Amino acid sequence: MKKNLLVALSLLLLFAACGLKPDKQTFIKVKDGQFIKDGQPYYYIGANFWYGAILASEGEGGNRQRLLMELDSLCAIGVDNLRILVGADGVNGIVSKVEPTLQIAPGVYNDTILAGLDYLLYEMGKRKMSAVLYLNNSWEWSGGYGQYLEWAGYGKAPVPTVDGWAQFQKFVEQYPQCDSSKTLFANHVKFIVERTNRYINRKYSDDSTIMSWQIGNEPRAFNDKNKVSFALWIHSVAELIKSCDPNHLVSTGSEGSQGCEKDIQLWELIHSYKSVDYMTIHIWPYNWKWTDKDSLNETLDYSIKQTQKYIKDHLAIAEKYNKPIVIEEFGYPRDSFLFDLGTLTSNRDAYYASVFQNVVDGSESNGNLAGCNFWAWGGMAEKKDGCVYWVKGNDYTGDPPQEEQGLYSVFQKDNTVELIRNSNKKISNH
Repeated sequence: MKKNLLVALSLLLLFAACGLKPDKQTFIKVKDGQFIKDGQPYYYIGANFWYGAILASEGEGGNRQRLLMELDSLCAIGVDNLRILVGADGVNGIVSKVEPTLQIAPGVYNDTILAGLDYLLYEMGKRKMSAVLYLNNSWEWSGGYGQYLEWAGYGKAPVPTVDGWAQFQKFVEQYPQCDSSKTLFANHVKFIVERTNRYINRKYSDDSTIMSWQIGNEPRAFNDKNKVSFALWIHSVAELIKSCDPNHLVSTGSEGSQGCEKDIQLWELIHSYKSVDYMTIHIWPYNWKWTDKDSLNETLDYSIKQTQKYIKDHLAIAEKYNKPIVIEEFGYPRDSFLFDLGTLTSNRDAYYASVFQNVVDGSESNGNLAGCNFWAWGGMAEKKDGCVYWVKGNDYTGDPPQEEQGLYSVFQKDNTVELIRNSNKKISNH
């Protein structure tokens, strides 16, 4: 015992002599309805950076030089919170799916993407950035629900752009009641949450760079008869994550009532669980028909009003449970529904400003609305002429493969970047 004490004291003296501090991990926590980071309330305007682990790999799709420049650029505008896809599921070569994938078959992993995720977290940690890592997806672009059902023997998963949305939805609505699919996903959760980062030899569960494990991207019940099974599944996964990793926050990734069969009580239920630490909503005026491609400017005010109402309705529930709430996805198309680099973003910037103000106000009042993550960071990406949708070999933008590349992306040369910087300055001054 005395020997161990002497060793510990010697190390502390060595750290002090060198002007260093021990590598103490301080995890983001929730206290009195706020996030607490490094002992202080934490409010943020962050970004979605779904392709981060792919970009950080040394294999296909990887570009570590770009990754480091993107992280530095984000830090320069005050963005320290990134929402990231852990990895896609299934084989490569499927229309509208992210590639290269991470989980090629159940329990079979592409190690280059695992290395990319390790490296991404390592580099984010050096910059004091925080990661929200989502593990599943309702949608086809990373496999998710459809891929797990396919692995469970339910047949080939439909692709919406090929087979139609009705057929896709009919297929994936089987997931909430498919025990075998959910078991395969639970195995994936345990594998990821319990792994060790090769670059720092630290378990993910012990890495404070991770802010939150997120059950999925926009998890849905998909029909009324699935509501109970869906809610029970959310609870079981949250409990599983907590059992594997008691240090980190857990979140759902839900869109809000819009993603809960328009049932705000279902959204309230899945966020009332003790194992779910904070609440999430997503807001998509174009997808939700608050605007359309021919009247983006004319319907901007209506979209903003609907957005504020949506935030207010969900914030009231967050205040009821005294949990933080994050607007972790939102977007507005570029002017005239154009996609190319250099096209104007005046409508988007006005929409962003209205959303950012909610977070600024929250930081001023120590409120429950604690952050937002715009969709999405395109950064340095270059677009190939004539390519509307992503094809293998193209740069990754903020838009997944099934969406028009550039439509929602924030590129480094966009005026939106300065708006993000200034809004983060307002938060940091409080």
